[in-house]
Amino acid sequence: MANEVKVSEISSRHIPLPMQREIRKRCGFGCVICGLPLYEYDHLLGWANVKRHVGEEITLLCNQHHREKTAELLPIEKVREANKTPFNLREGVSKPYVLHYSGAECEVEIGKNLFSTRDGGHGTTLVPISIDGTALLRFVLEDGHLLLNLNLFDEYNRLVLQILDNQLCYVPSQWDIQLTARNLIVREAARRILIEMVFEVPNRVVVRRGRFLRNGVEVLVGPEHVVIVNKSGRLTGNIMKNVRAGIVIGPHKPPLPGVIKMENVSRYLGDRAAVKRWVKECFEAGC
Repeated sequence: MANEVKVSEISSRHIPLPMQREIRKRCGFGCVICGLPLYEYDHLLGWANVKRHVGEEITLLCNQHHREKTAELLPIEKVREANKTPFNLREGVSKPYVLHYSGAECEVEIGKNLFSTRDGGHGTTLVPISIDGTALLRFVLEDGHLLLNLNLFDEYNRLVLQILDNQLCYVPSQWDIQLTARNLIVREAARRILIEMVFEVPNRVVVRRGRFLRNGVEVLVGPEHVVIVNKSGRLTGNIMKNVRAGIVIGPHKPPLPGVIKMENVSRYLGDRAAVKRWVKECFEAGC
């Protein structure tokens, strides 16, 4: 039945993972009151009172609003009202969350490839991946300020997640988004990760897995490799120090001096089955 209430069969505090995802999606992947993407699961009726997990009875609250509700400084009526119309779903975008990056040097690890640079003045930048003039991942260093920028697109060229000068925000229409401690995971569907990255503040980022997509170009990241699908190329174990740019694909105006440059690549590969077989071989067989 479509309206059937799903109750956990296990009387413990652990909420079943499928139910957690349903709650995150319904609440817009953030506190229903303020939209903050760092949140806690809250039983509206109180776990001690019900000792059960019913998805419709659980919401997301940031640490501050959770404490206020527990201390009865935040009326339960206001939480119920926000639970019906969560902040991020009303706004269509999440509340920005500020990442605490700073310093005169930075490092990015992508599939066992390291990119790093130091502040050389005049707005030094580090661009590990750029496609068609769009920096998908970038650090800006200037006078002790370290600013992380990320542009994450889906297969339809829609911007779904952005970090703009250390401020993270996302479109809450994704299948699943989790920001747990330092780890961010965005999933397009079950077992389909768009990005998994770790914020190692104050000056390092690790991209463990993911898909960087732009204008029909696809760059896949695994724990040990970076695979440039359109060029049938694989990168691993590279260390690039004091560079301005790493992987530069497509035309750039003005030109971007990347360590690895690919100006002409095929776009929107049609035979996805063949691509998937080739990528699977690259990741599993180490081709």
